[in-house]
Amino acid sequence: QVQLVESGGGLVQPGGSLRLSCAASGTIFSIRAMGWYRQAAGKQRELVATISSGGTTSYADSVKGRFTISRDGAKNMGHLQMNSLKPDDTAVYYCNAQCYVTYADYVNQRYLNTWGQGTLVTVSS
Repeated sequence: QVQLVESGGGLVQPGGSLRLSCAASGTIFSIRAMGWYRQAAGKQRELVATISSGGTTSYADSVKGRFTISRDGAKNMGHLQMNSLKPDDTAVYYCNAQCYVTYADYVNQRYLNTWGQGTLVTVSS
């Protein structure tokens, strides 16, 4: 089993910054890709940012230039640095990871698509 635990959410004023972290634990050979998604009240979950095993990143247009996704492969951790936060960024943020459990899974491209429980980010004055 693989588990993801997010941390770092909270209340911040507009223009402020927060750094979210995601820790993966369990039986993991390697992580194929990690991503952050968010879901605001009454809205669908949306993609915020992703990062591949090779470090290639992609961002939603709404966060480009303000958010930075990173990962620490050795520690099976991911981070989302959020700067210049706006009230529209208020949401529950979820970590996602595509994990290979064994080497055989890696060779055969079988991975577990795992989600964290979410962490609430509130941007308000």
